[in-house]
Amino acid sequence: MAWEKLYPLLMKGLEETLYMTFWSSLIAYLIGLPLGVLLVVTRKGGILPCPTFNAVLGVIINFLRSIPFIIMLAVLFPVTRAIVGKAIGTKSIVFPLIISAFPYIARMVESSLDEVDHGVIEAAQSMGSTNWQIIWKVLLPEAVPSLVNGAAICVTTILGYTAMASAAGGGGLGSLAIVKGLNVRKYDIMYYASLLLVALVQIITVLGGLITRRLDHKHR
Repeated sequence: MAWEKLYPLLMKGLEETLYMTFWSSLIAYLIGLPLGVLLVVTRKGGILPCPTFNAVLGVIINFLRSIPFIIMLAVLFPVTRAIVGKAIGTKSIVFPLIISAFPYIARMVESSLDEVDHGVIEAAQSMGSTNWQIIWKVLLPEAVPSLVNGAAICVTTILGYTAMASAAGGGGLGSLAIVKGLNVRKYDIMYYASLLLVALVQIITVLGGLITRRLDHKHR
């Protein structure tokens, strides 16, 4: 295909991929971040111990996280249609992306907060800090480098999910590579779209690594 025709297709695919990745990542983090905090503070020995609640929340998150994205897409068709108005399309795919991503993010946040030195938390408690202050002024700030690194991993995972979304009528570079490339044997489209996806992953990974190292240096 001539570059004059290929370029607009690639730019549209890139725009749709960035749209799906940005909004699903943002909303999934708004859900997953507080859930990750709850997993840490409500466990036995946490600052707000509630083992029963922690166990139930952990089971729910593990259950949702264990469902492959392609199956989640199909299962959520009726719900997506009820909320968005239709089950296919670039905007519609954002909802199942959120549902698939937030449990993964919750566990990633939990892992990052686990890296915080417990001695720092005990020191804050000895100074009379409230639980809310410990969360916002100790736990989260101390875990920022790890949280940023985890965010880069989560975003690249969501980016990979957008490529699979083509199976349910989603747009983006994944759909371009499969539907307008592989399925109709236009391999130049498939290769260019795939290379753009790889480039996006590399950019996110490198930026995440740079920000993590800078923040980690400041903490030290």
